[in-house]
Amino acid sequence: MLSKRIIVCLDVDKGRVVKGVKFLKLKDAGDPVELASLYDKQGADELVFLDITASHEKRNIILDVVKRTAESVFMPLTVGGGVRNIGDIRALLNAGADKVSINTAAVKNPKLITEGAKKFGSQCIVVAIDARQGEVYIHGGRTATGLDVVKWVKKCQAFGAGEILLTSMDYDGTKDGFDIELTKAVNKAVNIPVIASGGAGKLNHFKDVFNKTDTSAALAAGIFHYGEFSVKQVKDYLNKNNILVRI
Repeated sequence: MLSKRIIVCLDVDKGRVVKGVKFLKLKDAGDPVELASLYDKQGADELVFLDITASHEKRNIILDVVKRTAESVFMPLTVGGGVRNIGDIRALLNAGADKVSINTAAVKNPKLITEGAKKFGSQCIVVAIDARQGEVYIHGGRTATGLDVVKWVKKCQAFGAGEILLTSMDYDGTKDGFDIELTKAVNKAVNIPVIASGGAGKLNHFKDVFNKTDTSAALAAGIFHYGEFSVKQVKDYLNKNNILVRI
């Protein structure tokens, strides 16, 4: 049985880590390089770095910040935001990313998933999905697509995606727990790893998402950034509740 992963997300806007509620009311949470180093020491399994306004602002991701973040950690780093083509994927991998997350570009040009998987391997290509009431949203949660989340994840797997990063916009920042039903439905639809994101606020929320769904990883941001819990506290709690994690 594979260990469940605890992943920390750095939502970055203008070079600073931010956190909001349901993608709105963003507040500063610190420097990405400093936070990345902290979570590395706490034992996070992976780090996700998302430049949350790059696609909406039609600009490239801040490569120098990515490079400095990658140099400060020894855990796998997934980077996304503003990825539009194969050249962008290559640039991020060259800057130190282990995996590249695509969302808006994947919806607009699904062939990019296939092309990226062929050139760099499926394990490098993560399709991020921002979901609201079962619908896929792009441009950092600003634009509805009309795509059904479950149908879309099936297509993403067929196109060659190696992993799905599923964020529930309905639950994001609420601290009410993960969207169990959505996470369960997506895991049933695909056989590639799924990362559950959005809503973590208490230790038992992590236990619930692992016990009630087949998700392979749980991602959180605000509870870590503002010191409510450390990654170690989450892992110790899960370990005591017989959920296999790397301690």
